[in-house]
Amino acid sequence: MFNFEYYAPSRVIFGRGVEERTGALLRELGISRVLIHYGGGSAVKSGLLGRVAASLDGVGIAHASLGGVVPNPRVSKVREGAQLAREFGAQLILAVGGGSVIDSSKAIGYAVAEPEHDVWEIYDRQRTPKACLPVACVLTIAAAGSEMSNSSVITNENTGEKRGYRNNLCRPRLAIMNPELTAALPPYQTAAGCTDILMHTLERYFTQGGNMELTDQIAEGLLRTVMKNAIILRDDPANYNARAEVMWASSLSHNDLTGLGADGMDFVSHGLEHELGGMFDVTHGAGLSAVWPSWARYVYKDCLPRFVKFARDVMEVEPGASDEETALKGIAALEDFFCSIHMPVTLKELGVEPTEDQILTMAASFAKSSGGKKGSAKVLYEADMAAIYRMAL
Repeated sequence: MFNFEYYAPSRVIFGRGVEERTGALLRELGISRVLIHYGGGSAVKSGLLGRVAASLDGVGIAHASLGGVVPNPRVSKVREGAQLAREFGAQLILAVGGGSVIDSSKAIGYAVAEPEHDVWEIYDRQRTPKACLPVACVLTIAAAGSEMSNSSVITNENTGEKRGYRNNLCRPRLAIMNPELTAALPPYQTAAGCTDILMHTLERYFTQGGNMELTDQIAEGLLRTVMKNAIILRDDPANYNARAEVMWASSLSHNDLTGLGADGMDFVSHGLEHELGGMFDVTHGAGLSAVWPSWARYVYKDCLPRFVKFARDVMEVEPGASDEETALKGIAALEDFFCSIHMPVTLKELGVEPTEDQILTMAASFAKSSGGKKGSAKVLYEADMAAIYRMAL
């Protein structure tokens, strides 16, 4: 194992009806003025936004609201939110929604804290932020893990660039998590969320060294649990216990717990998907399942022991005649799982068929944003990234 630091300061309030405590919990933090940030009309129609607002009113917390966050959240909405938060004097951004809303809230936090700078400079790696207005969340989608992570992803709709950034400044102070709030999600969104959760751990699992037995067993247990409960939710969307398992896995998968002691993180599949999301505005989890099998088959020989372990201990396949055959059987087994929950495993199934020029543009953009190379299972360069896109067609 390698040395590591672990920092996960978010306070989690988990269970039925916990959103009713939002106001009291924020009062404990000394908050008196809040910007509520949310997505579409579902938060309003379901009554959730009203319940949250009532809990704030009940303890005398003033609040303003800004909706309209979309999947692959836009930097223009972030700028709008930052202006509103400054004018209102917000002391905290309260995200009511899923990963897109939380990511947008984190970016607003950065923008409010340093009004002399444009927030996109952070995501474009032009500067490092020095502060972030506090963020809290009422989670409605189990997927991104943004409720406990130090990362956020924003899209610049003017340039088509989708960029992620990690900094502990933006970790939510408070994560309010009621699995009941995810029960109304469409099946496709539930499946895409489960896929994103799996990927956050897989990106940490396929590395070249330093792996700890305990960390591996946590990661492998999480992967098996999510797959088991994704199937349950496919057939029984209202199952509270399955919703709870998946929601908690979402947080643990992306708060760095499943990668402690390893040599880093891979996150090539995420980088490939970010370019797809920026160019084609695809659903994040579905984009991940569409590229992962091709990434895995491109790199597995360079990370063979981990792929064999994954096949044996996670996918529980019968060993093949060789380690390579076993590894490929494990990749195919996860691919079959994605198909079983109606996730795409090729770009064509995702609904996009990029031209060669578009492939080259995405590969160049990914390489540029990652400093020319990316990967832990296998270090990849621009030509490799383009090759994986072609394989995924």
